[in-house]
Amino acid sequence: MKQFKIGGVPEHFNLPWYLTLRDKEYHEFDINLRWKDYYGGTGQMCNALRDGEIDMAVILTEGIIRDIINGNDSKIVQVFVKSPLIWGIHVAKNSDYEEVSDLKGTKVAISRYGSGSHLMAYVNAENQGWDTEKDLKFEVIKDLDGALNGLPEGIGDYFMWEKFTTKPYVDDGPFDIVGECPTPWPCFVIAVRNEVLENDAEAIKNILQVINRTTREFKEIPAIDTMIAKRYGQKVEDVKEWLSLTEWSQENLTEKQVEKVQEKLMQLELIDKTVDASEIIASL
Repeated sequence: MKQFKIGGVPEHFNLPWYLTLRDKEYHEFDINLRWKDYYGGTGQMCNALRDGEIDMAVILTEGIIRDIINGNDSKIVQVFVKSPLIWGIHVAKNSDYEEVSDLKGTKVAISRYGSGSHLMAYVNAENQGWDTEKDLKFEVIKDLDGALNGLPEGIGDYFMWEKFTTKPYVDDGPFDIVGECPTPWPCFVIAVRNEVLENDAEAIKNILQVINRTTREFKEIPAIDTMIAKRYGQKVEDVKEWLSLTEWSQENLTEKQVEKVQEKLMQLELIDKTVDASEIIASL
């Protein structure tokens, strides 16, 4: 049986992986796929791919594209979630900040440099018309727990994270939400180390076949909203809203989409060059 390791964030987007792993569906292709949660998000997973700690990752589009340009020896094989990720802009409940404009020039808490919370802070600053050099300052807090503990103590002034994941901490916890910032592209992709693609392309195709079978029918699973609410500590009405906004995909990024992400990263000075789409996406 072939062994593969895949990483992702422990969030509701990845429930289809949990279901296919629980039911041992990859055994059909003589594949033993093991999942690892990455609470530190995209930056942590980029490092894990680079180090060979995992073979594949379900990862934020902008984060992995930036890291591939910066030398991560991996490629994107498919879009996993094609709808935008809606980033909530969070502050501590005990803070005086009431709207996004209040945050100009303050310190944004990020999980790590190169993470989604880091890159999207630039997208939000640009949306607000801020000067990204003068108006963005950073405080590394590692993960969501770091922000939950740090923001009320003044470690960082605001924190950007997927708004449905943080909703329980807004409803009954240390956060307030002052705004939203959707990604201007499909949010999650599946990236695979090039060494694995060269040696085991057929197995990767089979893994995609299994997960795509589940995502095509995911919303039709009986009582799926209740299952998600229970597993991730969400309210059923919030899960229903999230499901209505979220679309999974079984296709890869287009060259045009890759160009759009690179253009934005260049504009925000988060990369110093662009590369051909063939260096970022792989056709299986």
